Amino acid sequence: MVLTGRTGGLRGGAQDYVVSVRLERGQGMVSLPQIQGPQDPTRPLVVIDPGHGGRDPGAGSGPAKEKQLTLAIALALRDDLLRSGGVRVALTRSDDRFLALGERSAIARKMGADLFISIHADSTEVEAGAVGASVYTLSAKGSSEVAERMAARENAVDLIGGVPIRQQDDTVSAILVDLSQRKTQGQSEEFARLILREARGKVPFKDSTFQSAAFAVLKSPELPSVLLESGYINHPSDLARLTSREGQLALAEVVGQAIRVFFARNNQTVAAL
Repeated sequence: MVLTGRTGGLRGGAQDYVVSVRLERGQGMVSLPQIQGPQDPTRPLVVIDPGHGGRDPGAGSGPAKEKQLTLAIALALRDDLLRSGGVRVALTRSDDRFLALGERSAIARKMGADLFISIHADSTEVEAGAVGASVYTLSAKGSSEVAERMAARENAVDLIGGVPIRQQDDTVSAILVDLSQRKTQGQSEEFARLILREARGKVPFKDSTFQSAAFAVLKSPELPSVLLESGYINHPSDLARLTSREGQLALAEVVGQAIRVFFARNNQTVAAL
């Protein structure tokens, strides 16, 4: 960007000046992804958000990176929903690209999504031996110290792209004090419980109840949203599950069935369960 103008000189004359400012690329408007599935716009729309991507690899110190696993799981979930029919699906990213947290939720809002699910994989040294998936909803304060640490780590992703998250934090606070958002929060919690119910005996979860924390990516006030931590990438059994096609399909089937039940409960038309 180049700014030009004139200013008074020492003797009262006018002098030209030029100021050049280098702008970072990648902060413009993000194009909306393709919607797949039924052409009927009355069918519910799910936006799946594979966490991290591009210059942000996420968790994982070995060859397996979080950004790769989240995309593989998201694609498996998309395919499960398309096979069952009745639900429209879009992914915030379908390749290895970086998206800021605000861009992810903004995509879902602009597309008029009925449900938003952000997929991640965890890595921790604090909880040695921690294993299993977890599902989170939005809250001002974490349901545990682990939940608060998790939210702090995921919210810090925007710093990789040089994007401050202060405005998002303010938005989260404003949402949480607005009583009109209780219905949306209730629907998010309902969906989280359905994931846990469908996972019993199929996919290991660390906790028997959903957790909550101030995740910036869940800040949309009108959109039921959850964040799914699919497992611990630094735990051998979780890593084996997350990197295997069988493990990815099992998690996709669990979440896909939870989505179908959620829409059926909320009087939104889907294919037969």
